Amino acid sequence: MDFSYIIDQINSTEVTAIGAFFKLLLSGILGAAIGVERKHKGQRAGMRTIALIAMGATLAMLVSIYIPQVYMGLKNGDPGRIAAQVVSGIGFLGAGAIIQSKGSVRGLTTAAVIWITAMVGLAVGSGMYLISTITTVLILIILTILDKYEKQLRLNWESKFIRLKLGSINDNIEPYLALFEKHSVHVSDTYIRYDYTLPATTVNFMIRTKGNTNFIKLFEEIHALNDKTLSLTLTDEVNN
Repeated sequence: MDFSYIIDQINSTEVTAIGAFFKLLLSGILGAAIGVERKHKGQRAGMRTIALIAMGATLAMLVSIYIPQVYMGLKNGDPGRIAAQVVSGIGFLGAGAIIQSKGSVRGLTTAAVIWITAMVGLAVGSGMYLISTITTVLILIILTILDKYEKQLRLNWESKFIRLKLGSINDNIEPYLALFEKHSVHVSDTYIRYDYTLPATTVNFMIRTKGNTNFIKLFEEIHALNDKTLSLTLTDEVNN
């Protein structure tokens, strides 16, 4: 087997069968490596999804080079046409990974991963093997090492909702706000609903908190503020 011929085909600026196979294989491997991390975090967009995104972007770049090369006689083609649509079009797929529900937004990191993985695929398709590999390594460093670093420094603020239900009409929430401040829990907004037929008051506190917040202790103190506390719920979205 003539390995020098294979290397030449892989590094050729023209689209060849061997070169295309190598690029698709490489982008699939790089995408799968990124997908492993996403799957490890419990995201639905795992190895197969991210690998297919990378390969799809690579194929788009190959087609973008191939068509002018074969049908228009341009040796290097015009990789800007079809590839440009990948940059904008991948946004729709990324938007599908974002879940927004009553003030709680999730999936932003996965959407960013989908977008940058497509860019890695385009880079592979254009023959930027080293740069695309380095980019993949940097992506994995950001997703793993920086995630642990954020947790160690307790920078991982989270948005949540605490739902408080009282068996009475209560329009004074200042004691609760003072209690949240005591526990270093930032209250971004409040949603209050009164039911005069029962009577009952439902308060949704939109909070920003760190991962080390002791909610058991916090809930005990909240419950002690009013002897008519019926329920306390911690959730990722507003409950009416």
